[in-house]
Amino acid sequence: MILAQLAHFASHSVNSLAFFQEGGGTVSFSLLGLWGNMGWMAKCVAIILFIESVWSLAVMIDRYLYFSAARKQSREFAPKVAGALKDGKLEEAIKIADRNKKSHLAEVVTAGLQEFRVSGGNPTEETIASSERALERAEAIVHAKLKRGLSVLATIGATAPFVGLFGTVIGILNAFQQIATQKTSGIGAVAGGISEALVTTAFGLLVAIPAVMAFNYFTGRVESFDVEMDNSSSELVDYFIKQSHKK
Repeated sequence: MILAQLAHFASHSVNSLAFFQEGGGTVSFSLLGLWGNMGWMAKCVAIILFIESVWSLAVMIDRYLYFSAARKQSREFAPKVAGALKDGKLEEAIKIADRNKKSHLAEVVTAGLQEFRVSGGNPTEETIASSERALERAEAIVHAKLKRGLSVLATIGATAPFVGLFGTVIGILNAFQQIATQKTSGIGAVAGGISEALVTTAFGLLVAIPAVMAFNYFTGRVESFDVEMDNSSSELVDYFIKQSHKK
């Protein structure tokens, strides 16, 4: 009886090992091995995700450098132009703004000062209203510059997981196709399809998560820049009004 049980157990073990080894080849989990096991459709998905990752990284670097330069020059520009306007040196204020072209505040303030200069030292209500409209137009232009590229991050963050999911579906379909072709249910028969399914899923998430985080971060920076521009425009309009009352 005991010998019969041992024989049954040994037979069951052999069948189990055959299940995992059936289908022949082993799957390498190195990058080159995984790439070699992918079908052409999964490779296309991986290439698309790679392009999206490079594109999003380029946008992140560009926005970071642009925002850093804008912040640095604005901190230097604000006190200088405030001092020039306090002393009534309109031309000097415009020259200071021209020397800080990367500053978001300088772009807005310059538009208002140049429009105000048309009054020739005799500001009127029409001149102040015209300067205010110039400030609003400049704010809209600078806002568009600040948001440049952020839509790319939003699009990549939203679509990359679905592109990876498409690769997952393709990998699972390949796994079932291998089962049907090889007439076997061994794990070796489906390892290639399952590996490419998991790789594309992971790659999609790896691309999407940084893109979403960067989009939220840069959107917050843009909102803070918008507040700074609104405050500067308001202060400049107040300065114009005070100048008109002195005449």
